[in-house]
Formats: sequence, C-alpha cells, structure tokens
Amino acid sequence: MNAGDTAWVLVSTALVMLMTPGLAFFYGGMVRRKNVLSVLMQCMIVLCLVSVLWVIYGYSLAFAPGKSFWGGFQWWMLNGVSLEPYNDYSATIPHQAFMIFQAMFAVITPALIIGGFAERMKFSSFLVFITLWLTFVYAPVCHWVWGMGGFLRDLGALDFAGGTVVHINAGIAALVMAIMLGRRKNTDKHVPAPHNVPFIVLGTALLWFGWFGFNAGSALAANGLATNAFVVTNTAAAAAGLSWAIIEWVRGGKPTMFGVCSGAVAGLVAITPAAGFVNVGGAVIIGLLVSVFCYFAAVVIKPQLGYDDALDAFGVHCVGGIWGALATGLFATKFVNSAGNDGLFFGNPAQFLIQIKAVAVTLIYSGIVTAVIFKVVDLVMGMKVSPKDEDVGLDLTQHHERAYTMLE
Repeated sequence: MNAGDTAWVLVSTALVMLMTPGLAFFYGGMVRRKNVLSVLMQCMIVLCLVSVLWVIYGYSLAFAPGKSFWGGFQWWMLNGVSLEPYNDYSATIPHQAFMIFQAMFAVITPALIIGGFAERMKFSSFLVFITLWLTFVYAPVCHWVWGMGGFLRDLGALDFAGGTVVHINAGIAALVMAIMLGRRKNTDKHVPAPHNVPFIVLGTALLWFGWFGFNAGSALAANGLATNAFVVTNTAAAAAGLSWAIIEWVRGGKPTMFGVCSGAVAGLVAITPAAGFVNVGGAVIIGLLVSVFCYFAAVVIKPQLGYDDALDAFGVHCVGGIWGALATGLFATKFVNSAGNDGLFFGNPAQFLIQIKAVAVTLIYSGIVTAVIFKVVDLVMGMKVSPKDEDVGLDLTQHHERAYTMLE
C-alpha cells in the first residue's frame, strides 16, 4: 500500500466527479433558456443514479475477472472488494479506491449521450434508458477493454483512460438516439444558438480541470507516467483549441469563444486513450488534427446529413475518440510506457490494426444495442416529449422549475 498513490487516486476521483457538473454547464449553456435546467438535472441525476448502481452491481459486471460477456455478479454490493490492494487493478492502492475512481468514469459516460438528445426526451424514460445502457452497453465494453479476461484487453488494444470505453461508446450512442428520436421542432429551418456562452466557458474550464484526474489519475500512481499523462493532456487540449480557432478564422473571418471551447474539449477527448502511451510531440499532432476532424463532422457533415445531434456529442466525442484511439496506434511508444506498446510510427504496424478492431467493435456493439434499448423503452413508455411540452420547454414540463426568473 502506498499512501502517495492512494492520495493521488482519491484526488483524481474527486476531479473526475467534478467533470459531470462541468459537463452540465457546458451542455446547459448550449441549449435554449427553457431547457437549461433539464440538462443540469439530467447530468446531476446520472451522478446519483449511476453511483448507486455501480456499487450494487455495475463494478462487478465491468471488472470482476472473467472471459465471458461481462465480469459477472461475484462482486455484487462490493462483496470481496476490500480496502487492501488488488494486484490485477490496484497494486499500490486499496481496491475500493480503484472502484470509486472507475465509478466516476461510469457516471460521465452516459451523461455524454445527453448531447445527442437534448431538449426532447422524457425524464422518466431517460432514467430507464440510462439504467439499461449502463448495464448492457457500458459494463460489457468496459470489461472487454479494461477488465481482467476482457477480449480486447487480451488482444492488446490500448486505451489509457477511455477513448473506446467512454467517448466512442457514448458518442455513437448519442448519434443513434438523435436519429431515432428525430429532430427538434423547427430546427430544420433554424438551429438554436447557445443561450449562455459564459456557461460554456465555465463548463469547459471545469472539464479541462477535471480531465487531469481523468487521464493522469489513470496511471493509478503518483509517478512519471501520471506526469506524462498530465502534460500531454494539457498540450493536446491547448493545440486543439488553437486549431479550431484558426479553422473558424479562415472559414468565417472570425474566431469564436464557443469554437475555442469546442476545440479544447475535442483535444481532451482525443488525447484520452493516448495519454499514457504518447509523448508531447504526438500530443501536439493529435490536438492539432482532432479539431479538423471534429469541425468537419459537426459543422459540415451534420447539416448535410440532417440528423439533430443537438450538442455535437457524436461530432466531438465519437469522432474525436476514434481519432484518439487510432492515433494511439500511430504514436504510442514504449519510451513513455514500457507496459504499453509501440505504434505504427515506432515500427509496429500491428498495433494500429488492433486499434482499428477495438474501434470497430465498440461502434458496432454500442450502436446496435443502444438502438435496441431505445426501441424497448419507446414501446413501453415512449421516449420523446409531446410537441406541446417541447414548445413550453422541459424545465417546466418535466421538473416544474425554471432556471431563470424571467424568460425571453
């Protein structure tokens, strides 16, 4: 047991927890006034709901050892998850410290999906959907990539902090939800502008701050690997924010605050799977290019295809996560992490092919199962609010509250 490692992981857990309220402000600033409270509520209730489900059975499904679909129920109610280290996951920290750190990943992943269906889902259906998605999508994918006996882990897939498990997984689910729910009213003629850009800036700042725990905490120790993850996380986010601003400047004549925030988040997404495997040079390239890919997906492709990914959860998280996972297969080097592998640019093309397989498995499985869950919940209780409720806004119709005392 190492006191310094334990302290760092517990602090990182708190940092990752803060990301969910940060996401609430980031998303909340992007929606219309009449729906901001509903987004805040959805994010906060996910923090409550998933935290409880995780200790009851979620952690067991995701991380209990086993070569099956998921880990099983042997760690139900944290039975056997002690305050002592567990060598397979937590050699120098209490097993429960690892468990609660992973709980915060399980919280924010389904919260990211909110960006795809914002402003149009019934709250009751939302709760059921999140419960089923955590159980049948997040837990299996998490087990495959990070769990002992997971087939993608055994295949050699590299995902330091959640490119596949978190961002691709949630991003493709957001696209499926956006398509199956249909567009918001009148958005084919007029896409609503963000109602509160300072909220977006605040949310970005909280996400960036918390992401140091997300990535550097995934080293599970206060050591050089955590330091590398910390440095490349900041570098990629900064490079991506600059890149997005330059793209806007060239294409539109002026850079925007919203654009810089979007770019920074895209950079954080892309560096997540690579943070423990690439050096700072790789981080700069990952950050600069991710904004190109995400900008193209969110600003060019989305309007042409006509789907209503309201807050660009797919365009930023899925596209950014795919680039990050593939870039890990390009830029990973054992000079950074001897427990990892070299990528294509360091003489190992096989790693890039493994990364492609992991991305493909996650996209296909998450996309299909998300669609099935949607259909089941929609048939039983309906998913979309009524046109009248959508006109009034979800703050009043779903929660009988207002975010502001005056409405424009």
